[in-house]
Amino acid sequence: MRKRLSPYLPVLACFCLFSGCAVGPDFQTPAGPAAPGYAPTPLPAQTSSASGLAGDAQRFGVGQAIPLEWWALFHSPEIDRLVRDALAHSPTLAAAQANLRVARETYSAQYSSLLLPNANAQLQGARERVSGITYGLSGGGVDGTAFIASLNATYNVDLFGAARRAVEGYSAQIDVANYELQAAYLTLTSAVVQSAIAQASLRAQLQATNEVLAAEQHELDLVERQFKLGAINQAILLSQKTQVETTRAQIPALEKAIAQNRDQLAMLTGRLPSDADLPIVTIASISLPQEVPVSLPSELVRQRPDILTSEAQLHVASAQVGVATAALYPTLGITAQYGRESLGFRELSNPGNTIWSIGAGLTQPLFFNGQLTAQKRAAIAAYDQAQAQYQSTVLQAFQSVADALRAIEGDATSLEAIAGVDALAKKSLDLAQTQYRLGAVSTLVLLDAERQYAQAHLNLVGAQASRFSDTATLFQALGGGWWQRGTALPEVALPAVAGAQVSQSNQ
Repeated sequence: MRKRLSPYLPVLACFCLFSGCAVGPDFQTPAGPAAPGYAPTPLPAQTSSASGLAGDAQRFGVGQAIPLEWWALFHSPEIDRLVRDALAHSPTLAAAQANLRVARETYSAQYSSLLLPNANAQLQGARERVSGITYGLSGGGVDGTAFIASLNATYNVDLFGAARRAVEGYSAQIDVANYELQAAYLTLTSAVVQSAIAQASLRAQLQATNEVLAAEQHELDLVERQFKLGAINQAILLSQKTQVETTRAQIPALEKAIAQNRDQLAMLTGRLPSDADLPIVTIASISLPQEVPVSLPSELVRQRPDILTSEAQLHVASAQVGVATAALYPTLGITAQYGRESLGFRELSNPGNTIWSIGAGLTQPLFFNGQLTAQKRAAIAAYDQAQAQYQSTVLQAFQSVADALRAIEGDATSLEAIAGVDALAKKSLDLAQTQYRLGAVSTLVLLDAERQYAQAHLNLVGAQASRFSDTATLFQALGGGWWQRGTALPEVALPAVAGAQVSQSNQ
């Protein structure tokens, strides 16, 4: 005996039909690496120290939060001003902000288009000739005018989640644009700080070179007097002149590098190179941060904008797999129309001329020569590619942090050694100069002492700058603290460009 079907079964079937399901994978945030640290051995409590500028020991604060304005840890008003100018006027940052607005508006447009019903009003008039047979007349045609005023609505029922997966992808694109904006912010601030430190280093090198040149010139004056008195031969005089000119030849290259560095800072801060209002950064105006916060490895994947961007791109690829999968299943479209139709415009108000229609269409893909399955396989391959790129980005991020930490440790040890070499070279030069004036050593001994001190002093300046630079590199490698910002970045104020204004209106 056949069982009687429940009267509620059709209702339940309709509910299931219209509610639909989203096929394809549900995106899961990748788990971060379970790494205990950034190196096989734990970080030391602090670095070694040295006397003089940038010689303080730095202590590693494992697990401490990185401040939003991390560059303020260098206590340099000039660096702080340069960074703030860059954040206020950089066109690169403005472009990233505009890209985020594009992503948000695209999401809004696609959400409305794909998930919500669409309706439009239509008023149509046409003059036409039809065959008399249409109206039961024989021979000839009939001229007429038809007017239609109607409201038309369409709605695509998202049976298998194609639209929802597409909208999910557009939402993930907002995340991509947002993290790209944070990456632009981090890159910009880091570039300004690094350029400012490079400027300070170049100026210190120039100052050191000028000091060495002044000392060598003083010795040359002494040698020239001795040569005129016949106390030394010409070869010694030429050697001293060669040493002076060799040192002097280094100055134009340093001056060129300083000028180019200034041009770079002007560009980074949204200025033209001709703008003169740029602060001068000196090595003595920068303080070495003694407390260096170091994020836990488990936190790094949530702090690095490049990792988060790669994760959002993986989300986009996951959503595209769902879209490609849903394309294999049926689609349901509903249309509705309500309006009036008449042969005269004034008769449109007559209720007797009312027209309406409602309909639904179900479409099932049958034969596309393997196109749809190939598209799904391509989407899966794109997801695999995005997943591999995410893993590569994570590995590169951990490497950059490990390299920066190693550099900070190595910088401190190198500076300690180089400072000792510089002090010894200075003592050796002072002794050689005194003995030379007393006639106890030859000019060759003096020249050798001058060369050693010049090189040792320039090495000291470079080692001091490296401690500042590699500390800034570590802050950048750890993400730069952008997540500490409670509100969005202020919009960059770019100068108006003639003819570039576009009017906006709400639709």
